[in-house]
Amino acid sequence: MTELQMGLIGLGAIAVVGVLGYNKWQESRHRKLAESLLKPAHDDVLLGTAANAEGASPAVSERSEPEIRITPAPARGTDRVEPVMPADEAVPEADDELAEMPVLQAEEMPESAEVDLPVTLLDPRVEFIVAMELVDPVAVVQILHSQRDVLQKLSKPVHWVGFKDATREWVRLQSDDNFDVRRLRVGLQLANRLGPVSDGDLVIFAGAMQALADELMAVADMPSIRVRDQATEIDRFCAEVDLEIGVNLVSKGVPFSGTKIRALAEAAGMVLGADGLFTRYDESNRALFYLQNLESAQFSPETIRTMTSHGLTFLLDVPRVDHGERVFGQMVELAKRFGDTLQGMLVDDNRQPLTDIQLEHIRREFIAKPQGAMAAYQLAAGSPQALRLFS
Repeated sequence: MTELQMGLIGLGAIAVVGVLGYNKWQESRHRKLAESLLKPAHDDVLLGTAANAEGASPAVSERSEPEIRITPAPARGTDRVEPVMPADEAVPEADDELAEMPVLQAEEMPESAEVDLPVTLLDPRVEFIVAMELVDPVAVVQILHSQRDVLQKLSKPVHWVGFKDATREWVRLQSDDNFDVRRLRVGLQLANRLGPVSDGDLVIFAGAMQALADELMAVADMPSIRVRDQATEIDRFCAEVDLEIGVNLVSKGVPFSGTKIRALAEAAGMVLGADGLFTRYDESNRALFYLQNLESAQFSPETIRTMTSHGLTFLLDVPRVDHGERVFGQMVELAKRFGDTLQGMLVDDNRQPLTDIQLEHIRREFIAKPQGAMAAYQLAAGSPQALRLFS
C-alpha cells in the first residue's frame, strides 16, 4: 500500500470522526436546550407570581367551549342564569426527572429589540417568543419553509413576524410574501380552547428554532420565563371567562320555513357559511354573532329551500367580541324581529319564556362581568390576542 493510499485512508478516518463528533455535539446541545426549557426555577416577572413548591407542576386538561344554560328559578318567582362549565379532567403530574431539569440559560433580549413589536402581533403573555437577528437578509419563503415539516407536529399555532424594512414596520409573515427580512420573531402560542401547550410541543419548538438559527447563521434568543407555568396561568384565566350565550327562538306550532329564515337572515346582513351557520359581521369583517338551527340539521344553500325547523338559536361568543353588551342587545333585537315574523317566542334551554328582566340579567352577569375581567387582565375581549387564545 502506497503512502498516498495510507494518507487518504487517514484523512477519511479523521473526517468520519469529525462528522460523528459534530453530530454528537449538536445532539447534546439540543437535548440540553429542550431540558432546560421545561424547568421553572425563578419568579416569572411577566406574571408576578411566586415559583411553585419543589416538584413538577400539575398539567391542565383540555379545555372545551363552555355554554350558558338558562334554567327555571327556585321558588322566588324570578329566573336565574347558570353557566354550565365542563369539568376538567385531572392529568398526571410530569415526570420527576422533568421537574429536576435546570432553567434555560438563554441570553436575555435587550429591551430595545422588542420596543417596536406590537403586542397585537405577538404578546409575551400569550406566546413564547424567539427572537433572531440575521446577519444577511433572507427571503420570507425560505424562512417559513425551513422547519415546516417539524412544526406541523405541534398542536398549537406558531406565529411568524418579521420587520419589513421597506415600510419600517413589523408584519405577520405569509407564504406568498416576496421580500427579505433581517429581524425575525417567532411565537409559539401558549394556550387555546384545547388547553395549555404541552411539554412535547415546547421541546419540538425549541429544537426547530435552534435548527432554524443554525441554518440562518443567527442566534436564537429565548426569554428566561417559566413557560409551562405561564401557559397554565393564561389557560386558567381563559377558562374563567370563556362563555357562549345562546338565545333560543321556537315555533308556537307551525314550523319555520327555511326560505323565510334565509330571507330574514340575509336582510339582517347575515352570511351563510360552510359551517352551516349564518354569521353577522361588523364593518371590519369580524364575526359578531351567529344563527344556527336548533335542530340537528345544519343550514346549507342546497337544503334550506325545502327544510323547516321548529327552533333557532342566536349565539354570542363572549370573549371574541368587543362591546359585548351592545352586540348582545343587537342580537336580542334581531331575535325578537325573527319571532314577530315567524310567529315564534324566545325561550331558555328548558323551553321557558325569556323575559326582558332575564335578558338584562344575562347581559350584566355573563357578558359585562367577564368582559370587564378581561379588560382588567389587559386582555380585551375581541382583541387580536383574545381571538388567538379563544380559537
